[in-house]
Amino acid sequence: MKKQFKLGIIGCGNMATAILNGIIDSDVIRTKKIIVSDVNRDKLDESYDTFAVNVSDDNRFVAENSEYLLLAVKPQNFLKLAEELKGVSPEKIISIMAGVKKSTIKNSLGVGLIKVARCMPNMPCTAGYGMMGVDVTDFNKNNDDTDFIFNLFGSMGRVLSVSEDKLDAVTGISGSGPAYAFIFIDSLIDAGVKQGLTYDEAKTLAVQTVWGSCGLIMQSEKPLSELIMNVCSKGGTTIEAVKVFEQNNFRGVISDAVEACVKRSKELAE
Repeated sequence: MKKQFKLGIIGCGNMATAILNGIIDSDVIRTKKIIVSDVNRDKLDESYDTFAVNVSDDNRFVAENSEYLLLAVKPQNFLKLAEELKGVSPEKIISIMAGVKKSTIKNSLGVGLIKVARCMPNMPCTAGYGMMGVDVTDFNKNNDDTDFIFNLFGSMGRVLSVSEDKLDAVTGISGSGPAYAFIFIDSLIDAGVKQGLTYDEAKTLAVQTVWGSCGLIMQSEKPLSELIMNVCSKGGTTIEAVKVFEQNNFRGVISDAVEACVKRSKELAE
């Protein structure tokens, strides 16, 4: 039976808002075919005022009447939501919940033949520069479904198709990665101020340098090791900074941080 809404979204936090913003800007779905639910009435009112989508405080209604159901609640709140949806049989689910496996979603809802796609978006989605890892293997036999899911998330940035077993690693790299980048840039700014620059001067230099470096990586076919050495003249200034990174095990710190993040993502699945 044809559903009343193309997309239903349960949960209206920052990421769901970013998704809505991308959808509206790219005209992937008409607003009248979208419905959003949340326990916070203020967030629903904001969604209605900002995006002119349908809103409801009834999660069951949203689940029953949407062709695609996007779960955007916190992972630790999923079991409570599943209890609330008991007896409802959504056929197509898209989850952005970190660490919650497809099997958990299917077993917790426990009715009908459910197809689940999982996506790990990140904060730059809110500005249209997101990076998303998406597992759509449940939908691989239907191009319309996979096209819809990729177009949905492609409206917010770049999409990489991965298998579910890699999503914890995706969480550790791109899902949480913006925080690592922010720390690095913030540290560069602090260092610049310490060396006599104003905050605004240091911020301009740091942000544009990181942005430009990323652009160069995307355009260049050279390996990163070669790009690093291209900046490091023998006996010059850069090599002295790189030596400090190496002496303090900078790469090891990054690896340990990602490992801790991935570990936590796996714990959320248990």
